[in-house]
Amino acid sequence: MEPKEDKIYVWGDSRRFNSYAGYFRRLFGERVQKVTIDAGFTCPNRDGTVSRGGCTYCNNDAFNPSYCTSLKSVRTQIEEGIEFHAARYRRADSFLAYFQAYSNTYKPLDELKTLYEEALSVPGVVGIVIGTRPDCVDEAKLDYLAGLSERCHVVVEYGIESVYDDTLRRINRGHTFECSRRAVEMTAERKIHVGAHFIFGLPGESRDDMLRSVGEINSLPLDTVKFHQLQVFRGTMMERDYMAHPDRYTFFECDEYIDFFCEILMRLRPDIVVERFAGEAPPRFHIGPSWGLIRNNTLITMLEKRLEERDVWQGCMYEG
Repeated sequence: MEPKEDKIYVWGDSRRFNSYAGYFRRLFGERVQKVTIDAGFTCPNRDGTVSRGGCTYCNNDAFNPSYCTSLKSVRTQIEEGIEFHAARYRRADSFLAYFQAYSNTYKPLDELKTLYEEALSVPGVVGIVIGTRPDCVDEAKLDYLAGLSERCHVVVEYGIESVYDDTLRRINRGHTFECSRRAVEMTAERKIHVGAHFIFGLPGESRDDMLRSVGEINSLPLDTVKFHQLQVFRGTMMERDYMAHPDRYTFFECDEYIDFFCEILMRLRPDIVVERFAGEAPPRFHIGPSWGLIRNNTLITMLEKRLEERDVWQGCMYEG
């Protein structure tokens, strides 16, 4: 399989996948850093509206930075987050307020407006990223976000996790893939940037199932996507199931996952930006097999090396 002669791919740079860093350079002309916020939201499958107990894999503490707590105001979290990131990313002068914890559209619209506007009032914040569930948006909320996107960068990021309804039932998502499709399409129709999150390795899915899922992902009008390998965290329903039925679970070794993800990338629509392709969390949260302390930058280096060794790139097998 021959690479393109000039080594510049359709997304406009020489990397072999459509990277998030490159996307931001094209969009903003500079580095932009996300600052995570916990604004005290919950989820409809936690409070009894849909179900209780949440998704079987969910332990949000595994991903929250130390400054991020709903006991602090949105403004305080952002200011402390900017200070936290300043030591690590000295080139970042602009920030996105990332409403990450739980379902961040799951409040009345007036309350959402207050929270989002508070975030946007902080100097240096150039936009917001809103993580939520596909069953927690409606026409009115999306219309408001469409108006907001005319003056700043707005992203709605949906937890979809799987394209298979049987899997979604097993992990207690409380919605179908068709619900996810409707939410993504409603968001994209309003010219709002839209992202999605998927997990590879969920119980009941074979490697072939995961590869076939890329066709459904490609059919969605997505701008960005995050992929994670399955991790089992302490304090979750999945922990209890894993301890009782370990034979139901098959985990990726790190090198194995790099090769597997090359296969995903080869089939992925080339204009979709890959924000993440693997997850990391402190080892103290893990109950099942983990990759230890390996960091995201190392994983990216491993992926890029493997893509070069195999002489493949994102979308080289895409049939659109």
